[in-house]
Amino acid sequence: MSKRKILIVDDERPTREAMARVLSDKYECLQAADAEQAMKTVESVADLALMISDVRMPGEDGVSLVKRAKAANPSLACILLTAYGTVDLAVEAMKDGADDFLTKPITDLDQLELRVANAIKTAGLEQEVASLKEKLTGELESFTGKSPAMERVYQTIRKVAPTNATVLIEGPSGSGKELAARAIHNLSRRAKGPFIALECSAFEGELLKSELFGYVAGTFTGALKEGKAGCFEAADGGTLFLDEIGEIDMATQIALLRTLETRKVRRLGDAMERPVDFRLVAATNRDLAKMVKEGSFREDLYYRLNVIDLKTPALKDHKEDIALLVSRFLKEFSAQNGGAVTGIDARAMKALEDYSWPGNVRQLRNAVEKMVVLSSGGKLTLDDVPVEILNDQNRPEAAPAPAQSLADAERDRILEVLASVGGNKTKAAEILGISRRTILRKMTEWGLK
Repeated sequence: MSKRKILIVDDERPTREAMARVLSDKYECLQAADAEQAMKTVESVADLALMISDVRMPGEDGVSLVKRAKAANPSLACILLTAYGTVDLAVEAMKDGADDFLTKPITDLDQLELRVANAIKTAGLEQEVASLKEKLTGELESFTGKSPAMERVYQTIRKVAPTNATVLIEGPSGSGKELAARAIHNLSRRAKGPFIALECSAFEGELLKSELFGYVAGTFTGALKEGKAGCFEAADGGTLFLDEIGEIDMATQIALLRTLETRKVRRLGDAMERPVDFRLVAATNRDLAKMVKEGSFREDLYYRLNVIDLKTPALKDHKEDIALLVSRFLKEFSAQNGGAVTGIDARAMKALEDYSWPGNVRQLRNAVEKMVVLSSGGKLTLDDVPVEILNDQNRPEAAPAPAQSLADAERDRILEVLASVGGNKTKAAEILGISRRTILRKMTEWGLK
Protein backbone atom coordinates (compact mmCIF):
# COMPACT_ATOMS: atom_id res chain seq x y z
CA MET A 1 0.00 0.00 0.00
CA SER A 2 1.38 3.45 -0.91
CA LYS A 3 2.19 5.87 1.89
CA ARG A 4 -0.06 8.85 2.64
CA LYS A 5 1.47 12.15 1.54
CA ILE A 6 2.12 14.98 4.00
CA LEU A 7 3.58 18.44 3.46
CA ILE A 8 5.97 20.04 5.99
CA VAL A 9 6.18 23.85 5.70
CA ASP A 10 8.90 25.71 7.63
CA ASP A 11 11.41 28.37 6.63
CA GLU A 12 14.06 26.59 8.73
CA ARG A 13 15.44 23.73 6.66
CA PRO A 14 16.87 21.70 9.61
CA THR A 15 13.45 21.70 11.30
CA ARG A 16 11.72 20.50 8.12
CA GLU A 17 14.23 17.73 7.54
CA ALA A 18 14.19 16.59 11.17
CA MET A 19 10.39 16.14 11.09
CA ALA A 20 10.61 14.42 7.71
CA ARG A 21 13.13 11.90 9.07
CA VAL A 22 10.82 11.09 12.00
CA LEU A 23 7.71 10.69 9.86
CA SER A 24 9.19 9.16 6.69
CA ASP A 25 8.76 5.57 7.91
CA LYS A 26 4.97 5.92 7.69
CA TYR A 27 4.43 8.84 5.31
CA GLU A 28 5.75 10.28 2.06
CA CYS A 29 7.06 13.67 3.23
CA LEU A 30 7.06 16.70 0.91
CA GLN A 31 8.68 19.99 1.95
CA ALA A 32 8.16 23.72 1.36
CA ALA A 33 10.11 26.73 2.68
CA ASP A 34 7.27 29.27 2.53
CA ALA A 35 3.56 29.70 1.91
CA GLU A 36 3.84 30.17 -1.86
CA GLN A 37 5.78 26.92 -2.32
CA ALA A 38 3.29 25.21 -0.02
CA MET A 39 0.27 26.38 -2.03
CA LYS A 40 1.81 25.12 -5.28
CA THR A 41 2.09 21.68 -3.67
CA VAL A 42 -1.44 21.80 -2.20
CA GLU A 43 -2.90 22.70 -5.60
CA SER A 44 -0.88 20.15 -7.58
CA VAL A 45 -0.96 17.09 -5.29
CA ALA A 46 -4.55 15.85 -5.29
CA ASP A 47 -4.07 13.11 -2.68
CA LEU A 48 -2.26 15.24 -0.09
CA ALA A 49 -3.49 14.11 3.33
CA LEU A 50 -1.92 16.56 5.80
CA MET A 51 -0.02 19.85 6.00
CA ILE A 52 2.21 20.71 8.97
CA SER A 53 3.09 24.41 8.93
CA ASP A 54 5.06 26.75 11.12
CA VAL A 55 3.11 29.86 12.14
CA ARG A 56 5.97 32.38 12.01
CA MET A 57 7.47 32.50 8.51
CA PRO A 58 8.74 35.32 6.26
CA GLY A 59 5.90 36.65 4.14
CA GLU A 60 2.56 34.93 4.64
CA ASP A 61 2.13 33.33 8.08
CA GLY A 62 0.89 29.81 8.83
CA VAL A 63 -2.61 30.83 9.96
CA SER A 64 -3.28 32.58 6.65
CA LEU A 65 -1.76 29.64 4.77
CA VAL A 66 -4.19 27.23 6.47
CA LYS A 67 -7.15 29.35 5.25
CA ARG A 68 -5.91 29.22 1.65
CA ALA A 69 -5.00 25.54 1.78
CA LYS A 70 -8.39 24.56 3.23
CA ALA A 71 -10.15 26.61 0.55
CA ALA A 72 -8.20 24.76 -2.14
CA ASN A 73 -8.57 21.32 -0.52
CA PRO A 74 -11.34 21.14 2.16
CA SER A 75 -10.41 17.55 3.10
CA LEU A 76 -6.78 18.47 3.90
CA ALA A 77 -5.82 18.02 7.56
CA CYS A 78 -3.70 20.86 8.99
CA ILE A 79 -1.42 21.09 12.04
CA LEU A 80 0.21 24.38 13.05
CA LEU A 81 3.58 24.66 14.84
CA THR A 82 4.75 27.66 16.80
CA ALA A 83 7.34 28.62 19.35
CA TYR A 84 4.88 31.22 20.60
CA GLY A 85 2.15 28.90 21.77
CA THR A 86 -0.41 31.27 23.23
CA VAL A 87 -3.99 30.22 23.85
CA ASP A 88 -5.31 33.10 21.74
CA LEU A 89 -3.26 32.06 18.74
CA ALA A 90 -4.36 28.42 19.15
CA VAL A 91 -8.04 29.44 19.26
CA GLU A 92 -7.62 31.65 16.18
CA ALA A 93 -5.89 28.84 14.30
CA MET A 94 -8.60 26.31 15.12
CA LYS A 95 -11.33 28.73 14.02
CA ASP A 96 -9.54 29.21 10.71
CA GLY A 97 -9.46 25.51 9.95
CA ALA A 98 -6.45 24.04 11.75
CA ASP A 99 -7.09 20.52 13.03
CA ASP A 100 -4.39 20.63 15.74
CA PHE A 101 -1.79 22.93 17.28
CA LEU A 102 1.71 21.99 18.58
CA THR A 103 4.50 24.03 20.15
CA LYS A 104 8.15 24.01 19.11
CA PRO A 105 10.58 22.54 19.79
CA ILE A 106 8.99 19.11 19.48
CA THR A 107 10.72 16.78 21.89
CA ASP A 108 8.17 13.96 22.14
CA LEU A 109 8.45 12.24 18.75
CA ASP A 110 5.87 9.57 19.61
CA GLN A 111 3.41 12.35 20.40
CA LEU A 112 4.13 13.96 17.02
CA GLU A 113 3.36 10.71 15.19
CA LEU A 114 0.17 10.22 17.21
CA ARG A 115 -1.08 13.75 16.53
CA VAL A 116 -0.35 13.41 12.81
CA ALA A 117 -2.22 10.08 12.60
CA ASN A 118 -5.19 11.46 14.55
CA ALA A 119 -5.45 14.59 12.39
CA ILE A 120 -5.48 12.51 9.17
CA LYS A 121 -8.04 10.09 10.60
CA THR A 122 -10.34 12.87 11.85
CA ALA A 123 -10.22 14.72 8.53
CA GLY A 124 -11.02 11.48 6.70
CA LEU A 125 -14.03 10.77 8.92
CA GLU A 126 -15.35 14.31 8.48
CA GLN A 127 -15.05 13.97 4.71
CA GLU A 128 -16.88 10.61 4.80
CA VAL A 129 -19.69 12.06 6.94
CA ALA A 130 -20.03 15.06 4.59
CA SER A 131 -20.14 12.72 1.59
CA LEU A 132 -22.81 10.53 3.19
CA LYS A 133 -24.90 13.58 4.11
CA GLU A 134 -24.68 14.86 0.55
CA LYS A 135 -25.60 11.44 -0.82
CA LEU A 136 -28.50 11.07 1.62
CA THR A 137 -29.84 14.50 0.72
CA GLY A 138 -29.61 13.67 -2.97
CA GLU A 139 -31.39 10.35 -2.57
CA LEU A 140 -34.22 11.70 -0.44
CA GLU A 141 -34.79 14.51 -2.93
CA SER A 142 -36.48 11.83 -5.06
CA PHE A 143 -39.25 12.09 -2.45
CA THR A 144 -41.22 15.26 -1.84
CA GLY A 145 -42.89 16.07 1.45
CA LYS A 146 -42.31 17.62 4.85
CA SER A 147 -45.26 16.05 6.66
CA PRO A 148 -44.75 13.92 9.79
CA ALA A 149 -45.78 10.84 7.77
CA MET A 150 -43.01 11.42 5.21
CA GLU A 151 -40.45 12.32 7.88
CA ARG A 152 -41.05 8.87 9.39
CA VAL A 153 -40.26 7.33 6.00
CA TYR A 154 -37.03 9.34 5.71
CA GLN A 155 -36.00 8.42 9.26
CA THR A 156 -36.50 4.70 8.66
CA ILE A 157 -34.56 4.81 5.37
CA ARG A 158 -31.65 6.59 7.09
CA LYS A 159 -31.52 3.93 9.80
CA VAL A 160 -31.91 0.76 7.73
CA ALA A 161 -29.95 1.67 4.58
CA PRO A 162 -26.45 1.07 6.04
CA THR A 163 -27.47 -2.37 7.36
CA ASN A 164 -27.99 -5.60 5.45
CA ALA A 165 -31.44 -6.27 6.95
CA THR A 166 -34.37 -7.47 4.83
CA VAL A 167 -36.99 -4.73 4.48
CA LEU A 168 -40.73 -5.08 3.85
CA ILE A 169 -42.28 -1.90 2.40
CA GLU A 170 -46.04 -1.75 2.91
CA GLY A 171 -48.26 0.86 1.34
CA PRO A 172 -50.93 1.45 -1.30
CA SER A 173 -50.11 1.43 -5.00
CA GLY A 174 -48.56 4.66 -6.20
CA SER A 175 -47.20 5.69 -2.79
CA GLY A 176 -43.51 5.45 -3.69
CA LYS A 177 -42.52 1.96 -2.56
CA GLU A 178 -39.98 1.46 -5.35
CA LEU A 179 -38.53 4.93 -4.71
CA ALA A 180 -37.99 3.90 -1.09
CA ALA A 181 -36.38 0.62 -2.16
CA ARG A 182 -33.98 2.40 -4.52
CA ALA A 183 -33.06 4.92 -1.81
CA ILE A 184 -32.26 2.07 0.60
CA HIS A 185 -30.04 0.46 -2.02
CA ASN A 186 -28.27 3.66 -3.08
CA LEU A 187 -27.49 4.61 0.52
CA SER A 188 -26.22 1.14 1.44
CA ARG A 189 -22.82 -0.51 1.22
CA ARG A 190 -24.21 -2.32 -1.84
CA ALA A 191 -24.75 0.90 -3.80
CA LYS A 192 -22.09 -0.02 -6.39
CA GLY A 193 -23.77 -3.39 -6.95
CA PRO A 194 -26.87 -4.04 -9.10
CA PHE A 195 -30.43 -3.06 -8.18
CA ILE A 196 -32.75 -5.68 -9.71
CA ALA A 197 -36.50 -5.06 -9.59
CA LEU A 198 -39.19 -7.65 -10.36
CA GLU A 199 -42.95 -7.09 -10.26
CA CYS A 200 -44.21 -10.43 -9.04
CA SER A 201 -47.79 -9.82 -10.22
CA ALA A 202 -46.59 -9.80 -13.85
CA PHE A 203 -45.76 -13.53 -13.74
CA GLU A 204 -47.47 -16.69 -12.51
CA GLY A 205 -46.42 -20.15 -11.39
CA GLU A 206 -43.41 -21.69 -13.11
CA LEU A 207 -42.81 -18.52 -15.15
CA LEU A 208 -42.38 -16.51 -11.94
CA LYS A 209 -40.03 -19.16 -10.52
CA SER A 210 -37.97 -19.11 -13.71
CA GLU A 211 -37.65 -15.32 -13.43
CA LEU A 212 -36.60 -15.54 -9.80
CA PHE A 213 -34.35 -18.59 -9.81
CA GLY A 214 -33.41 -19.04 -13.47
CA TYR A 215 -33.36 -22.35 -15.36
CA VAL A 216 -31.08 -24.74 -17.21
CA ALA A 217 -31.34 -25.60 -20.91
CA GLY A 218 -34.34 -27.68 -21.92
CA THR A 219 -36.28 -27.22 -18.68
CA PHE A 220 -39.45 -26.21 -20.50
CA THR A 221 -40.68 -25.41 -23.99
CA GLY A 222 -39.21 -22.10 -25.11
CA ALA A 223 -36.31 -22.21 -22.65
CA LEU A 224 -33.10 -20.71 -23.95
CA LYS A 225 -30.58 -23.30 -25.14
CA GLU A 226 -27.89 -22.01 -22.82
CA GLY A 227 -30.23 -21.60 -19.83
CA LYS A 228 -30.69 -18.37 -17.92
CA ALA A 229 -29.74 -16.87 -14.56
CA GLY A 230 -32.63 -15.58 -12.46
CA CYS A 231 -33.09 -12.33 -10.57
CA PHE A 232 -31.36 -13.64 -7.44
CA GLU A 233 -28.16 -14.33 -9.34
CA ALA A 234 -28.46 -11.03 -11.22
CA ALA A 235 -28.65 -9.24 -7.86
CA ASP A 236 -25.46 -10.87 -6.53
CA GLY A 237 -23.52 -8.20 -4.64
CA GLY A 238 -26.50 -5.84 -4.74
CA THR A 239 -30.20 -5.58 -3.91
CA LEU A 240 -33.21 -7.55 -5.17
CA PHE A 241 -36.52 -5.67 -5.03
CA LEU A 242 -39.62 -7.86 -5.24
CA ASP A 243 -42.71 -5.72 -5.78
CA GLU A 244 -46.23 -7.06 -5.14
CA ILE A 245 -44.81 -9.90 -3.03
CA GLY A 246 -48.33 -10.72 -1.84
CA GLU A 247 -49.23 -12.01 -5.31
CA ILE A 248 -46.87 -15.01 -5.37
CA ASP A 249 -48.29 -18.54 -5.20
CA MET A 250 -47.63 -20.99 -2.38
CA ALA A 251 -45.07 -23.10 -4.29
CA THR A 252 -43.00 -20.02 -5.08
CA GLN A 253 -43.29 -18.90 -1.45
CA ILE A 254 -41.68 -22.18 -0.35
CA ALA A 255 -38.81 -21.82 -2.83
CA LEU A 256 -38.33 -18.18 -1.86
CA LEU A 257 -38.20 -19.07 1.84
CA ARG A 258 -35.51 -21.68 1.22
CA THR A 259 -33.38 -19.19 -0.70
CA LEU A 260 -33.70 -16.62 2.08
CA GLU A 261 -32.66 -19.21 4.68
CA THR A 262 -29.75 -20.78 2.78
CA ARG A 263 -28.62 -17.86 0.61
CA LYS A 264 -28.36 -20.37 -2.22
CA VAL A 265 -30.27 -20.59 -5.49
CA ARG A 266 -31.21 -23.69 -7.45
CA ARG A 267 -32.17 -23.02 -11.06
CA LEU A 268 -35.21 -24.86 -12.40
CA GLY A 269 -34.18 -28.25 -13.72
CA ASP A 270 -30.79 -28.12 -11.97
CA ALA A 271 -29.51 -30.24 -9.08
CA MET A 272 -26.74 -27.80 -8.18
CA GLU A 273 -27.18 -24.91 -5.74
CA ARG A 274 -25.34 -21.63 -6.31
CA PRO A 275 -24.42 -19.30 -3.42
CA VAL A 276 -25.68 -15.75 -3.84
CA ASP A 277 -24.96 -12.54 -1.93
CA PHE A 278 -28.01 -10.30 -2.05
CA ARG A 279 -30.12 -7.99 0.06
CA LEU A 280 -33.88 -8.43 -0.28
CA VAL A 281 -36.35 -5.56 -0.21
CA ALA A 282 -39.97 -6.59 -0.77
CA ALA A 283 -43.08 -4.47 -1.21
CA THR A 284 -46.81 -5.05 -1.09
CA ASN A 285 -50.08 -3.14 -1.18
CA ARG A 286 -51.85 -6.06 0.52
CA ASP A 287 -52.24 -6.89 4.21
CA LEU A 288 -49.79 -9.79 4.55
CA ALA A 289 -50.59 -10.30 8.24
CA LYS A 290 -54.24 -10.84 7.31
CA MET A 291 -53.22 -13.17 4.47
CA VAL A 292 -51.20 -15.22 6.98
CA LYS A 293 -54.32 -15.64 9.14
CA GLU A 294 -56.34 -16.62 6.08
CA GLY A 295 -53.70 -19.19 5.09
CA SER A 296 -52.83 -17.64 1.73
CA PHE A 297 -49.35 -16.50 2.79
CA ARG A 298 -46.81 -18.52 4.74
CA GLU A 299 -46.23 -17.29 8.28
CA ASP A 300 -42.53 -18.27 8.29
CA LEU A 301 -41.94 -16.37 5.03
CA TYR A 302 -43.81 -13.35 6.40
CA TYR A 303 -41.48 -13.11 9.39
CA ARG A 304 -38.44 -13.62 7.15
CA LEU A 305 -39.56 -10.66 5.05
CA ASN A 306 -40.76 -8.44 7.85
CA VAL A 307 -37.44 -7.90 9.63
CA ILE A 308 -37.75 -4.14 9.08
CA ASP A 309 -41.20 -2.74 8.31
CA LEU A 310 -41.39 0.51 6.32
CA LYS A 311 -44.79 2.03 5.58
CA THR A 312 -45.28 4.46 2.72
CA PRO A 313 -48.41 6.54 3.44
CA ALA A 314 -51.41 7.02 1.18
CA LEU A 315 -51.56 10.56 -0.21
CA LYS A 316 -54.83 11.18 1.65
CA ASP A 317 -52.85 10.72 4.88
CA HIS A 318 -50.37 13.52 4.10
CA LYS A 319 -52.42 15.98 2.05
CA GLU A 320 -50.29 18.82 3.40
CA ASP A 321 -47.62 17.66 0.92
CA ILE A 322 -49.85 18.00 -2.16
CA ALA A 323 -48.84 21.61 -2.86
CA LEU A 324 -45.14 20.67 -2.74
CA LEU A 325 -45.72 17.70 -5.02
CA VAL A 326 -47.73 19.75 -7.51
CA SER A 327 -45.00 22.41 -7.58
CA ARG A 328 -42.35 19.79 -8.29
CA PHE A 329 -44.37 18.07 -11.03
CA LEU A 330 -45.28 21.42 -12.62
CA LYS A 331 -41.61 22.35 -12.96
CA GLU A 332 -40.77 18.91 -14.35
CA PHE A 333 -43.51 18.76 -16.98
CA SER A 334 -43.42 22.44 -17.88
CA ALA A 335 -39.70 22.07 -18.68
CA GLN A 336 -40.44 19.00 -20.81
CA ASN A 337 -43.14 20.85 -22.74
CA GLY A 338 -41.52 24.15 -23.56
CA GLY A 339 -41.89 25.92 -20.20
CA ALA A 340 -45.21 27.58 -21.09
CA VAL A 341 -46.91 26.78 -17.77
CA THR A 342 -45.85 29.21 -15.04
CA GLY A 343 -47.90 28.03 -12.05
CA ILE A 344 -51.33 27.08 -10.74
CA ASP A 345 -54.05 29.30 -9.31
CA ALA A 346 -55.62 28.90 -5.87
CA ARG A 347 -58.93 27.34 -7.02
CA ALA A 348 -57.20 24.65 -9.08
CA MET A 349 -54.82 23.86 -6.22
CA LYS A 350 -57.77 23.64 -3.81
CA ALA A 351 -59.48 21.16 -6.14
CA LEU A 352 -56.36 18.97 -6.17
CA GLU A 353 -56.00 19.19 -2.39
CA ASP A 354 -59.64 18.23 -1.82
CA TYR A 355 -59.55 15.13 -4.04
CA SER A 356 -59.20 11.68 -2.44
CA TRP A 357 -56.36 10.41 -4.75
CA PRO A 358 -57.01 6.66 -4.67
CA GLY A 359 -53.99 6.23 -6.96
CA ASN A 360 -51.82 8.28 -4.59
CA VAL A 361 -48.72 10.20 -5.74
CA ARG A 362 -48.56 8.31 -9.05
CA GLN A 363 -52.09 9.42 -9.91
CA LEU A 364 -51.33 13.02 -8.88
CA ARG A 365 -48.23 13.03 -11.08
CA ASN A 366 -50.22 11.74 -14.05
CA ALA A 367 -52.93 14.35 -13.45
CA VAL A 368 -50.44 17.24 -13.34
CA GLU A 369 -48.76 15.99 -16.53
CA LYS A 370 -52.15 15.85 -18.26
CA MET A 371 -52.97 19.38 -17.08
CA VAL A 372 -49.65 20.78 -18.33
CA VAL A 373 -49.83 19.03 -21.72
CA LEU A 374 -53.42 20.14 -22.42
CA SER A 375 -52.99 23.66 -21.04
CA SER A 376 -52.72 26.65 -23.36
CA GLY A 377 -50.03 28.17 -21.17
CA GLY A 378 -49.73 30.56 -18.25
CA LYS A 379 -51.20 29.54 -14.91
CA LEU A 380 -53.25 26.37 -14.62
CA THR A 381 -56.87 27.05 -13.65
CA LEU A 382 -59.90 25.06 -12.55
CA ASP A 383 -60.70 24.51 -16.23
CA ASP A 384 -57.45 22.52 -16.55
CA VAL A 385 -58.27 20.11 -13.70
CA PRO A 386 -59.26 16.65 -15.08
CA VAL A 387 -63.01 16.16 -15.12
CA GLU A 388 -62.90 12.93 -13.09
CA ILE A 389 -61.32 14.85 -10.21
CA LEU A 390 -63.97 17.59 -10.33
CA ASN A 391 -66.78 15.05 -10.68
CA ASP A 392 -65.55 13.22 -7.61
CA GLN A 393 -65.79 16.43 -5.58
CA ASN A 394 -69.05 17.75 -7.02
CA ARG A 395 -71.19 14.66 -6.40
CA PRO A 396 -74.18 15.55 -4.16
CA GLU A 397 -73.95 14.09 -0.71
CA ALA A 398 -76.00 10.92 -0.33
CA ALA A 399 -78.27 10.25 2.60
CA PRO A 400 -76.53 8.57 5.54
CA ALA A 401 -76.11 4.87 4.87
CA PRO A 402 -75.27 1.95 7.13
CA ALA A 403 -71.57 1.47 7.84
CA GLN A 404 -69.88 -0.28 4.94
CA SER A 405 -67.09 -2.81 5.28
CA LEU A 406 -63.68 -2.05 3.78
CA ALA A 407 -64.08 -4.96 1.35
CA ASP A 408 -67.46 -3.68 0.16
CA ALA A 409 -66.10 -0.16 -0.23
CA GLU A 410 -63.19 -1.49 -2.28
CA ARG A 411 -65.57 -3.52 -4.48
CA ASP A 412 -67.86 -0.54 -5.08
CA ARG A 413 -64.99 1.78 -5.94
CA ILE A 414 -63.42 -0.62 -8.46
CA LEU A 415 -66.76 -1.35 -10.15
CA GLU A 416 -67.58 2.35 -10.23
CA VAL A 417 -64.31 3.22 -11.99
CA LEU A 418 -64.72 0.27 -14.39
CA ALA A 419 -68.18 1.54 -15.31
CA SER A 420 -66.85 5.08 -15.89
CA VAL A 421 -64.29 3.81 -18.44
CA GLY A 422 -66.58 1.39 -20.23
CA GLY A 423 -65.08 -1.70 -18.62
CA ASN A 424 -61.51 -0.95 -19.79
CA LYS A 425 -59.49 -2.73 -17.10
CA THR A 426 -56.15 -1.19 -18.13
CA LYS A 427 -57.52 2.35 -17.88
CA ALA A 428 -59.30 1.55 -14.62
CA ALA A 429 -56.11 0.14 -13.15
CA GLU A 430 -54.26 3.35 -14.08
CA ILE A 431 -56.90 5.55 -12.41
CA LEU A 432 -56.99 3.38 -9.29
CA GLY A 433 -53.20 3.02 -9.09
CA ILE A 434 -53.30 -0.78 -9.01
CA SER A 435 -52.31 -3.48 -11.48
CA ARG A 436 -54.65 -4.86 -14.12
CA ARG A 437 -54.02 -8.32 -12.72
CA THR A 438 -55.29 -7.18 -9.31
CA ILE A 439 -58.57 -6.07 -10.91
CA LEU A 440 -58.92 -9.43 -12.67
CA ARG A 441 -58.23 -11.30 -9.42
CA LYS A 442 -60.77 -9.22 -7.53
CA MET A 443 -63.43 -9.78 -10.18
CA THR A 444 -62.81 -13.54 -9.99
CA GLU A 445 -63.22 -13.40 -6.21
CA TRP A 446 -66.53 -11.56 -6.67
CA GLY A 447 -67.75 -14.07 -9.29
CA LEU A 448 -67.78 -11.51 -12.09
CA LYS A 449 -66.57 -11.95 -15.65
